[in-house]
Amino acid sequence: MNEPTHGTVHPVVQEVTARIRRRSAATRAAYLDRVAAAAEQGPARSRLACANFAHGLAAMGTPDKDALRRFVKPNVAIVSAYNDMLSAHKPFETYPALLKQALREAGGIGQFAGGVPAMCDGITQGRDGMQLSLFSRDLIAMATAVALSHDMFDGALLLGVCDKIVPGLVIGALAFGHLPTILVPAGPMASGLPNRDKSRVRQRYAEGLASSDELLAAEMASYHSPGTCTFYGTANSNQMLMEVMGLHLPGASFVHPQSPLRDALTRAAAAQVLRLTALTDTYTPIGHVVDERAVVNGVVALLATGGSTNHTLHLPAMAAAAGIQLDWADFADLSAVVPLLARVYPNGAADVNDFHAAGGTAFLIRELLDAGLLHPDVKTVAGQGLDAYRLAPALADDELTYEPALADSLDLEVLRPASTPFAPEGGLRMLRGNLGRAVIKVSAVAEQHHVVEAPAAVFDDQYDFLAAFSAGALDRDLVAVIRYQGPAANGMPELHKLTPALSVLQERGHRVALVTDGRMSGASGTVPAAIHVTPEAAAGGPIARIRDGDPVRLDARTGVLEIDVPDGELATRAVAAPPPQQHDPVGTGRELFAAFRRSVGPAEYGASVIHSLAKASA
Repeated sequence: MNEPTHGTVHPVVQEVTARIRRRSAATRAAYLDRVAAAAEQGPARSRLACANFAHGLAAMGTPDKDALRRFVKPNVAIVSAYNDMLSAHKPFETYPALLKQALREAGGIGQFAGGVPAMCDGITQGRDGMQLSLFSRDLIAMATAVALSHDMFDGALLLGVCDKIVPGLVIGALAFGHLPTILVPAGPMASGLPNRDKSRVRQRYAEGLASSDELLAAEMASYHSPGTCTFYGTANSNQMLMEVMGLHLPGASFVHPQSPLRDALTRAAAAQVLRLTALTDTYTPIGHVVDERAVVNGVVALLATGGSTNHTLHLPAMAAAAGIQLDWADFADLSAVVPLLARVYPNGAADVNDFHAAGGTAFLIRELLDAGLLHPDVKTVAGQGLDAYRLAPALADDELTYEPALADSLDLEVLRPASTPFAPEGGLRMLRGNLGRAVIKVSAVAEQHHVVEAPAAVFDDQYDFLAAFSAGALDRDLVAVIRYQGPAANGMPELHKLTPALSVLQERGHRVALVTDGRMSGASGTVPAAIHVTPEAAAGGPIARIRDGDPVRLDARTGVLEIDVPDGELATRAVAAPPPQQHDPVGTGRELFAAFRRSVGPAEYGASVIHSLAKASA
């Protein structure tokens, strides 16, 4: 990495940001016009008819009701993804009461405006319900909009942690871009069985060497209490991005749910959102926080930490909600200059608690700022630009305070300074070739596996692949092609069930890779996987023309994904028919999402049903 002059932003970061700004000029301007128009109207509840307003106050206690009636206090919407099935969201059970009290003490009022659905990819892995997972992001965005649509609010506090939930909350909130909004996290559970030990049990089970009782015991020792799962998958990547994009309070991401510091941060979020409303002189709406610079900062943080591949879908979708056009080439160009500063499972042995103890987000953000890899001059909910995020939260006499980040990492196997990174480039790359475009995560893939050339083994369902593996029919070099798994085909489920079997083949010494138009888990790792292939098979993409035995080359070094078949022959091949089970699937609610499958946009633009038409036309 070429070191920029201290205090300047790296030229590639500047150029990518400028390119995004040029590309987005019309859509961003239109979005900001809508934000300005909404802001100029002032608190919307002042224009409600008496009957409308009375409905909005009917359930409130007398002091709060009187204050709202006189329009003398700001009213904050609380929108929550609470349920007590998801460990990460269980802590939110007590947050509404805590936030309402903190708002009262700070001179405001809070109303629980609505709940949004929250499903767990860990539970639905390999099940039909996984076909609803990605679509749940846009459904959450819509539910957030419903919660905020009552014209009663001056700001919002959004409670969510996991995979599709945080992006959905942000997309919904950006539809109300004139409202100041803070994301309120819950924190990770305490460390349990080390993730690599769990992974080894999974591989042994895939080989028939461990029983289901052993596997269940290992899984329950890993996932064991309230809080976010401790590996660095999509849920914890969400938290990292919200902090670096200025939507969390500094240092809020990885404090334990049961910690007094967590309660202090939650109360502080309530007090802070009141300082940002249009009733103050420090008005900071979310539509101004999420700008081109904040989006680039999010991509940089994702790359520097080897974060979840799911964010190659979610970041473009969130950006589009703010009128910003982000594409995979932007990820690729930034990845070439952003060093890898963290190794957290599946990119290393440590978990997010180890990352937090080593120095955490404050150390990481300081290093990236000092290296010129982040834009410091952004709006944030902290109100002080990104430099406020160099500080780490602490308690002093039960009061929240902030201290400078650690001068040095406490564990160089987990977190490193920008001067001595784990790798000179980020953890994500883009692949191009005659099979289309795809994304690959290389931060956990050993260098000797970055290039794989082998015959294709083609499947239209992950269970057909697993059955062939169990029968011993795949004990060879191969590129597993799992197609008809894209958003228009079946909602783009994660295919994490493939990981143990593919890992076994790789450990046996075979050259192995995966090519799919589906997703892998945010915890995907050691096997090279070209994912999110677009155009997808359901759109007639070249992946639907691959045949068993075709030579396929995946080269993460040069960014190539191609099939060694003459272009003329490939173009004239018939498109393979989709599997029978994809014709209007029913059960587990899938029939309710038929309209989503018909209208969803391509993976490169976020696989969204909300912005697909506008993005495609742009």
